[in-house]
Amino acid sequence: MATWKTGQIDAIDEITDGRVPWRPVRHHFGIESFGINVFSGKEAGDRLINEHDEADDAQEELYLVHSGRARFELDGETVDAPAGTFVYAEPGVMRTAFAEEPNTNLLVVGGVPGKAYETHGWEVWAPLQPLYRAGEYEQVADRLETELPEDAPWPMLHYNAACIYSLTGRKEKAITHMRRAMELAPDNVRGYAENDDDLANIREEPEFQKLFA
Repeated sequence: MATWKTGQIDAIDEITDGRVPWRPVRHHFGIESFGINVFSGKEAGDRLINEHDEADDAQEELYLVHSGRARFELDGETVDAPAGTFVYAEPGVMRTAFAEEPNTNLLVVGGVPGKAYETHGWEVWAPLQPLYRAGEYEQVADRLETELPEDAPWPMLHYNAACIYSLTGRKEKAITHMRRAMELAPDNVRGYAENDDDLANIREEPEFQKLFA
């Protein structure tokens, strides 16, 4: 049955991977056909988007200054962007943006030309990445227990979960998520798992060896 939803920008909680915070609009609404997020600058001078060029992902991006005022830097050129301004950047263009006024909201839509959009579960993993880097594996594992369903369609997120559960001695959970990762992307997962020290605690488990036989 068809459905519809509404929501206010401020009602979507911000998340961060340790760099700039953003509001995961796509994940919030369960959108699977295109990527869309909102980046907010609370104060003038706040960086809205990290400097990047999308060359590796080949993703084109369209930005809309929803409210406030932004300053874009695009391949060394500065663009003033008041509310209502669209900025389009092809893959390969180095870009970043800053809030020029308090409470600036920047809407971003992206995708790869000619390719169906794929979700990767980044919105689940991103807030956990600073904890992972800090070695807080138990906290990451506890969060994954509640935030990553065993049937989620994200192979590399299941792989990351298997690594975390292995590091924390939760072997059964590690095997379960490794099995799901192998179901979804066996070739990629096999390559990553071959020499990954995070999996040392489960590498000799019969179920693990069976998966990679």
